[in-house]
Amino acid sequence: MSTKTIRVQADLLATNKQVAAEIRRELRSRGILCVNLLSSPGSGKTTLLEALADRLKDRIRMAVIEGDIETERDAERIRRKGVPAWQITTGGACHLEARMIGKVLGDVPAAIDFLFIENVGNLVCPASYDLGEDLRFVLLSSPEGDDKPAKYPQAFLSADCLILTKTDLIPYLPFDPARAAAEALSIKPGLRVFMVSALCGDGMDALVEYLVEALERLRSGRA
Repeated sequence: MSTKTIRVQADLLATNKQVAAEIRRELRSRGILCVNLLSSPGSGKTTLLEALADRLKDRIRMAVIEGDIETERDAERIRRKGVPAWQITTGGACHLEARMIGKVLGDVPAAIDFLFIENVGNLVCPASYDLGEDLRFVLLSSPEGDDKPAKYPQAFLSADCLILTKTDLIPYLPFDPARAAAEALSIKPGLRVFMVSALCGDGMDALVEYLVEALERLRSGRA
C-alpha cells in the first residue's frame, strides 16, 4: 500500500513539473516575470499585492492569479486596484497546481510585466508544487511568531525570498526578525530577506527595486 502511494505521489509531481515547465517557457517567451507567493493564511499576501499595485501602476503592468478554497474576495480586492485578477477556487484542495494555472494562462494579457500568483494559505502543501514561477516568495508575518522556518522548512528551502511582513507590529509582539531571518538562512543560505509593512510602506521600495531588477535580468536573458 505504501509503495503505491509513493508512486502515485511521484507521478503527480512529475506531471506537475512538466506542466510548470511549459508555463515557464510560455511566460518567459512573453517577457513576463512570474512570482509565486506562499504563506500561512492572514500573513498579508493580498495586502502586499495591493501595495505593489499602488507602487507599480505608473511604471509596470501586473496581473494576479488568486488561489483560495472558496470565494473571490481576494481577486475582488486586486481588481479594485485596477489590476486584472483571476480567482481559482480549489473547493478544498490546500494548494494550487500547475494545471490550474494553465487553464487561466490563456486569459492573461500578453502586455504585462509581472504575473503574481497568490497561493492558498498554507506553508506545507504549496511548497511541493512548481507553478511555473521564476521567483518564489515565502511570507512570514510578525503575529505568527519567529519560529516558523524550522517548523516548516520545505517552504523556506524552496523560496527565493523571505518577506517578513507586518513589521509595524514588531514593537508590540514577541517577534525577533533577526531570529526568523537567521533560522530561514540556516535552511536556505543566500535567501533574500525583506522586511516590509505593506500598510505603512516600510521596506516596499527595496522590494520593488528587487522585482524590477529581476524583470530586467529575465528580459536580458540572464534569469
